[in-house]
Amino acid sequence: MESLEEMQSRHRKEQKDLQSRVTQKKKNTSKKTRKGVNTECEELERQLKERQAQELSALNGESLEPPELEADESANEESADTAQGNDVNGVADSLASNSIFEPAESENGDGKAGGGKKRNRAKERLARRAAETAAAVEEAKVEAQNQPDIKALERKKISSQFESHGLVEQMIRPDGHCLFNAVADQLQMAGIPLADDGGEVERYKTVRVRAAKYMEEHVDEFDGFLEEPLHVHVRNIRDTAEWGGHLELLALSRVYGVDICVLQDGPMQTIEPGEGYEKKGKEGKEKEKIWLAYYRHGFGLGEHYNSLRKVSSKVAP
Repeated sequence: MESLEEMQSRHRKEQKDLQSRVTQKKKNTSKKTRKGVNTECEELERQLKERQAQELSALNGESLEPPELEADESANEESADTAQGNDVNGVADSLASNSIFEPAESENGDGKAGGGKKRNRAKERLARRAAETAAAVEEAKVEAQNQPDIKALERKKISSQFESHGLVEQMIRPDGHCLFNAVADQLQMAGIPLADDGGEVERYKTVRVRAAKYMEEHVDEFDGFLEEPLHVHVRNIRDTAEWGGHLELLALSRVYGVDICVLQDGPMQTIEPGEGYEKKGKEGKEKEKIWLAYYRHGFGLGEHYNSLRKVSSKVAP
């Protein structure tokens, strides 16, 4: 039979393994699956804590015997767990205001005090559970502090690529329009008009409209990659703060005839417009390249794009 020390050691390993799984799941999530992954992780943590508490209780070999309803011990255990086990804060308050044992001058072999009252085993068991939970929480905090700083590591890897390409970062506000604002900044730096009609509107809106229009007119190129109907996606890209991604960059690459180079935590990604979309610059120059930095973890709202300008270019404050 497993000893208490062996069980506690196994529990610590299970908690560590679960923390690693949770970290990996959250690292690989996207904006569309983030909510479901967080819910799944919370449920896994809850199930582990509940199972470990049950194993410790079984190892101790104690059953609940509340003094109020001695004739039905199983009903008493369920009632005690429901009334006090669902709220850790309530347990802490209860422990602060009550003693674990009922007051008595002596206790005989059957657990009854000298005055005829039984020990409140439910309260003792809840106290142990609360202590075990608090210890597990503290251990998880220590382990979390020892985890690598994902944001710092990502920024370090991306920043190291700037120098090799002669680039400096132009910060873009993280407001849901970052991809379109970053592309607009790059196009303007390259001297490429955002719209053919020269209309004066906010630049990210112009780029959104151009991307949405292209996708709407080329259904076969995009429809198979979407989880929602194309017309719904197009409307969201055109009229809301819906985040843009690879499909929108592909559409913009073809609309403006540019290569879009994306520096990220990993190999650089280059999105090319393809045959039939290549444009020549003045005096026969090859099509322009525009540069973006893509962060998966570095910003509070999630995925984010910044504009990357040549070092010789003046960077706005």
